[in-house]
Amino acid sequence: MAAQSANRGRKIAIIGGGIGGLTAALAFVRTGADVTVYEQAPAITEVGAGLQITPNGARVLDALGLAEVSDRMGIPAQAVEPMDALSGRMVTRFDLSNLDGPPYRFFHRADLIDLLAEACFSEGVAIKTGHRIENVSENGAFDVNGETQTPDLTVGADGLHSQMRSLLNGADDPFFTGQVAWRAIIDAPDHPPIARLWMAPGRHVVTYPLRGGRLNIVAVQERREWAADGWNHPADPSTLRNAFAGFSPRVLGLLNRVETVHEWGLFRHPVAPTWFGTRTAILGDAAHPTLPFMAQGANLAIEDAFVLAACCNRGPLDKSLPQYQQLRHARVERAIEAANKNAVNYHLTGARRRASFAVLKGIGAVAPKAWLNRLGWLYNHDVTTL
Repeated sequence: MAAQSANRGRKIAIIGGGIGGLTAALAFVRTGADVTVYEQAPAITEVGAGLQITPNGARVLDALGLAEVSDRMGIPAQAVEPMDALSGRMVTRFDLSNLDGPPYRFFHRADLIDLLAEACFSEGVAIKTGHRIENVSENGAFDVNGETQTPDLTVGADGLHSQMRSLLNGADDPFFTGQVAWRAIIDAPDHPPIARLWMAPGRHVVTYPLRGGRLNIVAVQERREWAADGWNHPADPSTLRNAFAGFSPRVLGLLNRVETVHEWGLFRHPVAPTWFGTRTAILGDAAHPTLPFMAQGANLAIEDAFVLAACCNRGPLDKSLPQYQQLRHARVERAIEAANKNAVNYHLTGARRRASFAVLKGIGAVAPKAWLNRLGWLYNHDVTTL
């Protein structure tokens, strides 16, 4: 973190004990702030699923002193392999081992939550579970368990249904994106450290390994309607297999081994116009819900958290909070637009699908670094130097 010390002694309240909230807590406490995290769940836990921490997010974890534990808890990725889900054949391969900076890693979400929570505890962050925040005001005051708290800054890391987003931008319901997803984990001790993207008309499946010999499976299908949004709706594994009937035996062999699966509709808001108030700020999904088609939801929240703490550490909040939004807004807009385009590109049909595969094959054969170079704006970004 920067050498400035405006955060020293500031009382920071963070609503939400997820990845963004815990990263913010760690970033603030490292600059001398007195930090409390309020989580409404009875414990800091996470739904069993994987995520990908790309170099842009990993740079923040490294700057916060988590490089060594990230090496232990995550799996360095060797490559991404776009696949034809119908034939089971690889379209091309993109090597990730030559990326600049820290490794591209696969994590179990619970492992990342644990390492962040342990770092927070070791730095003296107070994490209060089972605490529901109510009546947040723009000056940062809020009620919790019958008491009113008045910190110097209240940070909303409270997700898609953020009450602080509504406070700053007005109430609006998230909209269904026309995509339904399933998450599952199976045992696969011999799977290589590769992310495979299995593409088919109107559907795709992503697979990659996790620590402990497991394989993370995320399957997405286009659908017109969805009744409920959220992360955690238990589903019958047969619904997953039926939705992806017609995929190659390579994919169906994995889906046939799924015993427990969760299904949810993908919802989002537009990027919030306003990210801060007098003594309030929002980050991550509270500010900019992101579809999972660039693997950037967690990474962008991690970046937000670091930038917010660093900006606040430079001086008074009336200057720091606008600077935070200015530094972040255009970048998250670009990342979200790229993810939205992938939602289309993964599901192409007919001639467009054949043409897309031909382009991918050509890039992989003739200019394999071109794909990574096209993502340099994303992966090479380093918020720790801003």
